[in-house]
Amino acid sequence: MTRLIFATATLACVAGLASPANAQKVRVGPYIEASQVVTADLSGGDVLTYTTAAVGVDASVHTKRVEVQLSYKYERRFAYQKPLNNDQMHSGLARVKAAVAPGFSIEAGGIATRTRSDIRGDALLTNQGNSRNSAQLYSGYVGPNFASRIGPIMANAAYRFGYTKVESPGATGVGAGPRLDAYDSSKVHVATASLGVKSGTVLPVGVTVSGSYTREDAGQLDQRFEGKFARGDVVLPIARGFAIGGGVGYEKIQISQKDAVRDASNNPVVDARGRFVTDNASPRRLAYDLDGIFWDAGVIWKPSRRTFLEARVGKRYGSMSYTGSLSYQMGPGSGIQIGVYDNVQTFGQQVSGSLATLPTSFVTTTDPFGNQYGGCIYGTTGSAAGGCLNNVFASAATSAYRSRGVTGVAVLNRGGTRLGLGGGYSRRTFIAPTGTPGFNINGRSDESFYAQVFGSTDVGRNGAFSASAFGSYYDTDIAGADGVLGWGANTAYTHRFGPLGATVSAGVFGFDNKNSTTGSSNTAAQALLGLRYGF
Repeated sequence: MTRLIFATATLACVAGLASPANAQKVRVGPYIEASQVVTADLSGGDVLTYTTAAVGVDASVHTKRVEVQLSYKYERRFAYQKPLNNDQMHSGLARVKAAVAPGFSIEAGGIATRTRSDIRGDALLTNQGNSRNSAQLYSGYVGPNFASRIGPIMANAAYRFGYTKVESPGATGVGAGPRLDAYDSSKVHVATASLGVKSGTVLPVGVTVSGSYTREDAGQLDQRFEGKFARGDVVLPIARGFAIGGGVGYEKIQISQKDAVRDASNNPVVDARGRFVTDNASPRRLAYDLDGIFWDAGVIWKPSRRTFLEARVGKRYGSMSYTGSLSYQMGPGSGIQIGVYDNVQTFGQQVSGSLATLPTSFVTTTDPFGNQYGGCIYGTTGSAAGGCLNNVFASAATSAYRSRGVTGVAVLNRGGTRLGLGGGYSRRTFIAPTGTPGFNINGRSDESFYAQVFGSTDVGRNGAFSASAFGSYYDTDIAGADGVLGWGANTAYTHRFGPLGATVSAGVFGFDNKNSTTGSSNTAAQALLGLRYGF
């Protein structure tokens, strides 16, 4: 529970920044919850029943100076027949933006959810039942932002500190094959700065110079990531709302780590938590050393305040690179957001970086089967549609990687009805030192495809109905591994009797994993009856 205390403390601090006139916009709703769960293995397995007890809080602050939303729940499970793989769980999301002084603001975020451990293992379908290949994750970031105008020049600077921790996983469902390391923790520092002028102010073109520095220290084999770059960009307006742009820069990235201790058979030695043991006597081995020029160019289209499109092509990391983004606000509560990305990073950087892109106002539900903070997060406004974390939580990879893909979200919020659609594709190509004995992940890659749909609507004055469906497919070129398909659908109805709410939910979930030690497929049905009392 202490992993998200910083988020709750931040909420209390920034709530204090709201003026007394705006105090009525601060909402804090703690609650307690109890549920009865039944899950049946439709593939011929056992029927499992257990009780859950939970405490949580939903809170928000929305004023001219402060935007905050926090949703957090701690759940404890009590089994009747046999032990549960996961007898407790933390789940939550927090996002904070606070204007402290003119041109100066503070931003923070935190998340607690479950992530897949091994890309070859079982699909993570639901947080209930005896799911495998799942590990509890905590992550958060915090940092100041500065923006000021110096004559015609816009100056921006920001710093972000991020921390990510993944608890040791249990069984993954992976049979024969090389052993992969289990993620532990990392600390990330990111500093950025830029100076720019708009076109038509000093020059007929817009000019921006920017730079950044990234340093990460991870618990895996004393891994270290250090990256810095500087670049210059020019934007030339061609017609109303349309421009072409290009940039060139220099970057240097170094990734290094130490070796793992090996046994007499040359296999890596693991500790009690399943992680490789670092050989402290090992020299630091260089996994990646990039030092050179990169460039990109493309088009920018902004026909109105509600529509923005940018597409770029260039050369980076030694090959062609494609990036872009699209945002379209269809209405006050409806919008589309799509991003195409290509970068060299790590799991810890990707978690905190993705967290920073999520909206400060997002949809929360009482759906007990939805892994709502491990998949797509849907915003409540058209200008901030949300984002998907499925590509991040495909597996908690310990090696650095080049990450390329596309992800998108569309939302519709109208009255008491909310609809959300998200999906994408991700490919990670791993980076590790070569020349070490045994299996090496360097140059290996994995792929993730995912799609998710969600809908909810008010039923009368006191009822709410929700439904969701999702699908995922994971694949890797590690020898002997096959694709893993996961799918699921569920519905939930909640009725409120004053401060007391009752929820009934049912769902069907399945996966097909030819790497599984217990069979190639599994289908399970789950049902839940729960009561929640809000204070």
